[in-house]
Amino acid sequence: MKVLKIGTITLLAFTIFSCTSGNSQQDAARSSDSATYMELFDGVSLTGWRGDTSIWRVEEGTLVGEIKPGEELSSNSFIIWEGGKPGDFELIAEYRMVGKGNSGINYRSEELAEPTFALKGYQADIDAANTYTGQNYEERGRTILAFPGQSVRLPEVSGPVSEYAKGNVWTVAEAVESLGDRDSLRSLIKENDWNEIRIVAKGNQLEHYINGTLMSKVVDDDVANRKLEGALGFQVHVGPPMKIAFRNIRLKQLD
Repeated sequence: MKVLKIGTITLLAFTIFSCTSGNSQQDAARSSDSATYMELFDGVSLTGWRGDTSIWRVEEGTLVGEIKPGEELSSNSFIIWEGGKPGDFELIAEYRMVGKGNSGINYRSEELAEPTFALKGYQADIDAANTYTGQNYEERGRTILAFPGQSVRLPEVSGPVSEYAKGNVWTVAEAVESLGDRDSLRSLIKENDWNEIRIVAKGNQLEHYINGTLMSKVVDDDVANRKLEGALGFQVHVGPPMKIAFRNIRLKQLD
């Protein structure tokens, strides 16, 4: 929220509000942005979302994906927003992860026929160990495009993706600048608590933020492989039992 000028009375009112609300800054930001942001989750149902309801549910006002012991997945599973295929947008959500698993938010993605509820495309990665949280990973595609702390450019390539995706890394990504030391960035992420994730996608530029800090940036000049719009979905990844919860999911279309 940007404030250009503030008077004494306004400041006093804001101070009082801050003392009476445990989540005042976020509440105030949501209020001021209500005209431009669309709430994607109503907090009480899965209306507007499509996914495997044995994995995804609503719990205490949050959108929850969970892998329970003995019910491990054979493939990654997404709950997919049915409201459109955003192109240029800003997405803000809060998440909390419990366990040792992996999750993420896919965008500008393609839904596959098989397996069910599978997406292919850009992903703002989230993992419990915070080794990869905030990186840009292309699910079922070019793999890791930018690690946390990296700003990269993806040049045009020819030939199959498998020629360039080696060791789960897109090997032709060109480093532009460092966004910070990975350990320092990791220290900004709260464990077993709520964090804010923000994705800004405009043209061929993709930015991932965690708690207001830019974690990765991609400028995708790879015309043959990039996507400029597509499906949006939240992921539960194959692996150990885990639980991921999302709330306050908001989308703003950018001009």
